[in-house]
Amino acid sequence: MRIDKIGFGGGCHWCTEAIFQSLRGVIKVEQGWISAEGTEDFHEAVILHFNPGFISLKELIEVHLYTHNSTSNHSMRRKYRSAVYTFNKLQQKDSANILRLLEKDFKDLLITRVYGFKEFRMSPESFQNYYHKNPEKPFCKTYIDPKLQMILRRFPKNVIGTTLNPLKTGKEQKIKE
Repeated sequence: MRIDKIGFGGGCHWCTEAIFQSLRGVIKVEQGWISAEGTEDFHEAVILHFNPGFISLKELIEVHLYTHNSTSNHSMRRKYRSAVYTFNKLQQKDSANILRLLEKDFKDLLITRVYGFKEFRMSPESFQNYYHKNPEKPFCKTYIDPKLQMILRRFPKNVIGTTLNPLKTGKEQKIKE
């Protein structure tokens, strides 16, 4: 079994972690802060380890674009960079091509950019698996549940059914950023 990895940043890493932990083919999600080549800044992000035989890079990027505000250069972008962090030149080229291909599906231009991965700092243990440890907390109900409901609706073939069963009966909420 081949395992690839890719990094994503866009919104709170608690949200991003929960989203990607819910997808078939994602083996492991590391939550923390990523620095890109050529910079010293770190941004909230996750690193995914995935089996491309179960989920493609295109599908992962598409989920990423739809689960954070990928067209808005809002005031929190210094903390929440909309990014795909790649681990080699081929992945960087493929990711850029996928973004160009998917941009036509959005009303506004994507601000998401592709960066070469430089360094990763893991979140403290108390923040790891935040949603799964705290599903009833207000933050999870307000921000994470609506995103999980959206992927269940928009990407049903990619979702691990058992991880989102409680949401299937829940009332849909508007996605908040």
